[in-house]
Amino acid sequence: MHPHSSPHPGPRSRRRTGSPRSARLAAVGAAALLLALTALPAAASGPAPSRAAASSAAAGSSDRSDPSDRVLVFSKTAGFRHDSIPDGIAAIEELGAQGGFAVDATEDAAAFTPDNLARYDAVVFLSTTGDVLDPAQQSAFERYVRAGGGYVGVHAAADTEYDWPFYEGLVGAYFQSHPAIQQATVDVEDRAHPATAHLGPQWERTDEWYNYRANPRDRVKVLASLDESSYEGGAMGQDHPISWCQDYRGGRAFYTGFGHTKESYTDPAFRQHLLGGIRYATDAAQADCRPEQGYRPLFDGTSTDGWKQAGPGSFTLDTASGTLTSTGGMGLLWYQARELRSYSLKLDWKVSGDDNSGVFIGFPASDDPWSAVNNGYEVQIDATDAPDRTTGSVYGFQSADLAKRDAALNPPGEWNTYEIRVQGERLRIWLNGVKINDFTNQDPARSLRQGYVGIQNHGEGDEASFRNIRVKDLPAKSGGHHHR
Repeated sequence: MHPHSSPHPGPRSRRRTGSPRSARLAAVGAAALLLALTALPAAASGPAPSRAAASSAAAGSSDRSDPSDRVLVFSKTAGFRHDSIPDGIAAIEELGAQGGFAVDATEDAAAFTPDNLARYDAVVFLSTTGDVLDPAQQSAFERYVRAGGGYVGVHAAADTEYDWPFYEGLVGAYFQSHPAIQQATVDVEDRAHPATAHLGPQWERTDEWYNYRANPRDRVKVLASLDESSYEGGAMGQDHPISWCQDYRGGRAFYTGFGHTKESYTDPAFRQHLLGGIRYATDAAQADCRPEQGYRPLFDGTSTDGWKQAGPGSFTLDTASGTLTSTGGMGLLWYQARELRSYSLKLDWKVSGDDNSGVFIGFPASDDPWSAVNNGYEVQIDATDAPDRTTGSVYGFQSADLAKRDAALNPPGEWNTYEIRVQGERLRIWLNGVKINDFTNQDPARSLRQGYVGIQNHGEGDEASFRNIRVKDLPAKSGGHHHR
């Protein structure tokens, strides 16, 4: 049973561990994501209520009679007030009706008490402005986040609580200025996060584009940034983040600079972006939100230059989605352009069901895929095999920590991110930012100190997709026992 099934639970830690959340996440992750892409009727405008009860959208939906999660939308303003706030509330209510979470909306800061906040899996600051919480309310919200609560900041949430250091870290960056509303090109940097997985590499949209007082990249995972050459008035230069996520002081935080205009809240792509951010904040979807810098692409979605197929089958390149999808045979697409030694390899992967694939590392150059099996190691992708042969395992050698793996894993149809870190003979594996395996090679016939990397096409009926394969060189570690 989901630990949040009661609509009014007491204070709790929101971090999930233990068995897979397949039943609920399959519904949220598949049906809700598809539904969210469908344009919905425009939200009604008008003044936001000072205190709204649970979303009226819940009343007519049998699917939401006992929603798993509950979200508080907070839209108090002490400065500029966006006329899109009612549209934003209505949109979040509709997304909740589709996505399996209940929605309460309020502009009453008295809602920020420990007991009341403990009812919610995430709090959305919807274009709040100025000083909206008193010291006691700030303290209650800080304790809520530290206990595992989620935060979603939308647009002017960055124009809020300038004298509260905890909030500055939570939102990621404060607002500085903005030019006129205009179209701009958004560069989508992370396409595994549920807020951006539906987008292409670039996103053309019209909004009010914020400049921020500081660049948050060193502290957050940037999901999207602005191309300042595509519009007038950008003031941050070549690196202008506009949406990001992070694990912050025990909680989860997502911020998007989009959402100034009323039209945003009827735009299917933006609604999906917002839904994905809420799902991440409530812990209904997993993502690697650790800061990321210094990686270079091995596969950027445009070509397979540097890669070579070994054995039967192949991978289909789709440049529109930037993916490689396995087909037929039992072979290996390996990166032959460079042998790796001490490195962090990151890649995004997705399966459609109970499919089999994996990532091979530490094998010698060969056109025989069995050379990788016999001389390297496979980080497995497979939902239902034995513990040492299922997702996150070092195939045939060491199981992942299954409780951590299950809590970190997104279901079929959704993207996951592996980090495979190799230093000396040590191999560590992160799934969506959670460390799930720590293995040291003891086999004298194998060595992790050098070798190639590749992705597996397992056979007919096994479909796995990969994208955004990137690598960063790491300092070599001393120790170990042999070289190939």
